[in-house]
Amino acid sequence: MVAADYEELVAAALAAPVEGWDFGWSAGRVRGSDPSWSYPEEARALLATAERLLDVDTGGGELLASLRPLPRHTWATEGWPPNVAVARARLEPLGVTVVPTTDRETLPLPDGSIDVVLNRHGRLAAPEVRRVLRPGGVLLTQQVGSEDCAELNHALGAPPARPPGSWDLRTAREALSAAGMEPIRTAEEHPVLTFHDVGALVHHLRLVAWQVPDFSPERYDSALRRLHRRMCAEGRLDVRAHRFLIIAERPDDGRR
Repeated sequence: MVAADYEELVAAALAAPVEGWDFGWSAGRVRGSDPSWSYPEEARALLATAERLLDVDTGGGELLASLRPLPRHTWATEGWPPNVAVARARLEPLGVTVVPTTDRETLPLPDGSIDVVLNRHGRLAAPEVRRVLRPGGVLLTQQVGSEDCAELNHALGAPPARPPGSWDLRTAREALSAAGMEPIRTAEEHPVLTFHDVGALVHHLRLVAWQVPDFSPERYDSALRRLHRRMCAEGRLDVRAHRFLIIAERPDDGRR
């Protein structure tokens, strides 16, 4: 979907909502980035026997709500203030306690109190995950690696979002192992993410604010116009995402 009016596309993207973690505005205009595994299916399998669940960095609670029925004791943390109200409105009717967090290195729950920790694209504080999990408890995390959409930053003339090689399956496994967790399943992929018009690209960069922290259409005007012309000619802009999955267990105290 490509329109010829650059100003119209960008203005619509700037007027689109960015509360919660909802990419619905650009549905059909951005495609891909999904790895071969299904995070929701992995999560549902773990929740089938869980009694106490924590979802870290829940965003607007969209994904967690889609996993219902949820365990009777479910908590969700969120550190971005605009998302907290959205998450509460969506999750509290489902019996979920939403806890605002300001320190992303700390999980505000007691030691050994959780059966399953879910973390999709959130901050992975490995020592805290181990602390809040009961012995035998499980972490499921899907992370965005440091190579994610690096080609987009290059195309815009922006610095990398993260130092190359700084966050990937290897570094995350090492962090979890050092904290006393045992990875039991891992995977890593670089699926293609396709943008079909510059408005969808601008909306994405507003939602994923850490990709280009100083982003604004004014600051990157010439690069965006160049990409707009490219998408009009080619119908798309392809970049590579970076995703990895880890399922890890806190060992029983008697084994460690």
